[in-house]
Amino acid sequence: MAKKRLVLSLGHKDLGTNLPEQKEAIGRTADVISGFIEDGWQIAIVHSNAPQVGMIHTAMNEFGKQHKGYTNAPLSVCSAMSQGYIGYDLQNGIRSALLRRGIVKTVSTVLTQVTVDPYDDAFYSPLKKVGRFMSREEAEEEDVKGNQTVEVPGKGYQRIVPAPNPVSIVEIDAIRALLDADQIVVACGGGGIPVMEQGTELRGASAVIEKDLVSGLLARETNADVLMIITAVDNVTLNFGTPDEKPIARMTIDEANRYIGEGHFEFASMLPKVRASVDFVSAGKNREAIITSLAKCEAALAGKAGTHIVSG
Repeated sequence: MAKKRLVLSLGHKDLGTNLPEQKEAIGRTADVISGFIEDGWQIAIVHSNAPQVGMIHTAMNEFGKQHKGYTNAPLSVCSAMSQGYIGYDLQNGIRSALLRRGIVKTVSTVLTQVTVDPYDDAFYSPLKKVGRFMSREEAEEEDVKGNQTVEVPGKGYQRIVPAPNPVSIVEIDAIRALLDADQIVVACGGGGIPVMEQGTELRGASAVIEKDLVSGLLARETNADVLMIITAVDNVTLNFGTPDEKPIARMTIDEANRYIGEGHFEFASMLPKVRASVDFVSAGKNREAIITSLAKCEAALAGKAGTHIVSG
């Protein structure tokens, strides 16, 4: 009997921010993942990289400023570095957790590029904040370079970049091969390295991709049974943050689309998760998406917690 396949999307809360926090957080996360593997699931893991890529971007650019002969690092290069940095800890954390359960299995990180459309409307309205806070003078220097910044009240200025939709996963065949061989894969970290096709070349784009949207794409492209998106809350809710807040245990595609149209989901946080879930479930039969917290994900996979998005 074929094993069931799970694509797991991890948020930054379950990865930590700095190196000590990351190791501690990944230890907890790896224990949960190893439990799923022990239960027979094939798993591909996608992770956030927001704090890490910002740290790398800042460090590389500050180094370039202070040392002659070195240049700033493009955002796409920083994204690649963050995939290796986080993947390294995930590989070791999951391997150790599996060995404690008596399971010997390879965990591999695939440095993953994701193509984007150069004409995506997102390129005309950048929204995603990256990097450290800057002074007004530093922000003006960025503006001269053609980079856009935004003022964050009480903190300074921060660079903003577009968040285009993912089109295709360049290394999808390698990811499929590893999953088909019953190996654990860490892929599309941070939403993938955004690239644009130019002839025979792939050129890094100065952008970031929503990792939940890429998770949905990866789940579709690997024919997963379940897409599970881990976030800071146990359930998706309606009327979030109001006295009428109501948790949702189950949504059909039609209900989810109606709630999206009614504006129930915050643009930068819950909306991409629900969109990714709807796209995944709509693309095949007998598929399910789950949105929940790490603390509830084991119960959610058993159908006893979280928000489940189904076809009907």
